[in-house]
Amino acid sequence: MVFFDMPLEELEAYRPQRREPSDFDHFWQETLRATRQHPLDAQFEPIDFGLRTVETYDVTFSGYGGQRVKGWLLLPRHREGTLPCVVEYIGYGGGRGFPIDWLVWSSAGYAHFIMDTRGQGSRWLHGDTPDIPQDGANPHFPGFMTQGILDPKTYYYRRLFTDGVRAVEAVRSHSAINAERIAITGRSQGGGITIAVSGLDANVQVAMPDVPFLCHYKRATEITDSHPYVEISHFCQAHRDKVDTVFETLSYFDGVNFAARAKARAFFSAGLMDEICPPSTVYAAYNHYAGDKDIRVWEYNHHEGGDSHHQLEQIRLLQSVWPRD
Repeated sequence: MVFFDMPLEELEAYRPQRREPSDFDHFWQETLRATRQHPLDAQFEPIDFGLRTVETYDVTFSGYGGQRVKGWLLLPRHREGTLPCVVEYIGYGGGRGFPIDWLVWSSAGYAHFIMDTRGQGSRWLHGDTPDIPQDGANPHFPGFMTQGILDPKTYYYRRLFTDGVRAVEAVRSHSAINAERIAITGRSQGGGITIAVSGLDANVQVAMPDVPFLCHYKRATEITDSHPYVEISHFCQAHRDKVDTVFETLSYFDGVNFAARAKARAFFSAGLMDEICPPSTVYAAYNHYAGDKDIRVWEYNHHEGGDSHHQLEQIRLLQSVWPRD
């Protein structure tokens, strides 16, 4: 892959007009209100994975519609007082795997919560949370991008974004965690969830969306034929009379609209050769982001972005935001 999107100087100025439904805020307020009618009931069960320096907990909490969602909580075994917590959301197709797959943040001295992704977790890391649609769904192209896409009330990501908010509420309930020091992060789909949750939970302090997915959908479908965005294109190809409906639904879930409401300290990343999440879709969200923000550009990288180089920069950012006592 070579450079295929806008030059960097154009990306830095790219701030497309947002397509936002008039009831966007009401839709999400009602979604969260209805979900909060169900007790959060966060359960943290100790589980032994043979790790000497990290305590591991099998977590279950009530997400969208009261449905039970799984996760892992990792805590440094040697700690004093409460800890800042990094809540992490997972990339497309992945699940929570095992705690041994997620040791960086706890090794750096932070509490770390990994939220399982409902219905996913059969493409790379395994998952343990089923998706249980309550409102029916339309025919869809294989994958998750078009499940329930003909109505925002039935769309898959309504459930997943709500789970993301509830995951933050779950970790705030744990006695080892400083509820006023919550960072959220994730790569690709996890980055898109990060932007959504930062726009829905005003009390999140730091958001680190890494090569984020789920932003500026219309442009994405016009300039890349890579998965998963191509799932939308294939659906529209078959359902020619539903194109306007599809993008009306997606406007309720566009990271660009959540970014315009987000106030957490943000640290984005983009790969200029990324054909999965094209850089202009990342910059569309970044340039609309309402809070303090920075972006790290990886010029010759694809969807891997900066990988471990970038995670090192994320660690240094949190160390600067929350200096060690």
